[in-house]
Amino acid sequence: MAAVPEVTSVDGYVHSVETAGTVDGPGVRFVVFLAGCRLTCLYCHNPDTQKLGGGRLVTSRALLQEIAEYKPYLMHTHGGVTVSGGEPLVQPAFVEAVFQGCKDLGLHTALDTSGFLGARASDALLDATDLVLLDIKSGLPGLYQRVTGVPLQPTLEFARRLEARKQPVWVRFVLVPGLTDGEDNIRAVARIVAKLTNVERVEVLPFHKMGEHKWEEMGMEYKLKETPSPTKEQLECADAIFRAEGVVTASSG
Repeated sequence: MAAVPEVTSVDGYVHSVETAGTVDGPGVRFVVFLAGCRLTCLYCHNPDTQKLGGGRLVTSRALLQEIAEYKPYLMHTHGGVTVSGGEPLVQPAFVEAVFQGCKDLGLHTALDTSGFLGARASDALLDATDLVLLDIKSGLPGLYQRVTGVPLQPTLEFARRLEARKQPVWVRFVLVPGLTDGEDNIRAVARIVAKLTNVERVEVLPFHKMGEHKWEEMGMEYKLKETPSPTKEQLECADAIFRAEGVVTASSG
């Protein structure tokens, strides 16, 4: 097992981990899902991560010891470590400590964030971040507020900060029929992305209801119960709108 770096240990709330993730960054990933989120997305598939106390309290050193066990596999598959949520930037000091330890281990790091709390990410945290997976949930301010419960502007400011830093970014946008799939909204997202020079990849992700049972178990109303997943034609239409704005998506490139 790789030696765990001697880094400052910080406490954090971890909801769960996935040791062989394949959709949250390049290669095979050790994905850490942190507890705590300021957003209340209508299509959230992990509502159980929204409360900070909804996870186990661990130290960054203990988590790094767990990650180190997988280092050979992660290196062999050209993967790394992704910290997701919830919203990782609810716990920025913990993320920074974990990422600094990962860099000492020689592992690629990715931060999966909505960008709403981007101002909480220190330069030191971003220096230890190889890739930002930026979830842009809507391009229209009013719709963004309706979908997430928070304003869009902080995400736009964080995106511009990342561009100024020349920080590699993958943008992800969830296509929800009857909610985010309007042409004006898709075009607005595409225009945001088109202005950014540091975006390496754009993913249009189909809405799914795999987390619906969690809402029910938690006694929460799931407002998208009758919403279907987008059809192939709807996804292709979204890709076409992005292309019309000069943005090639992962599925159409």
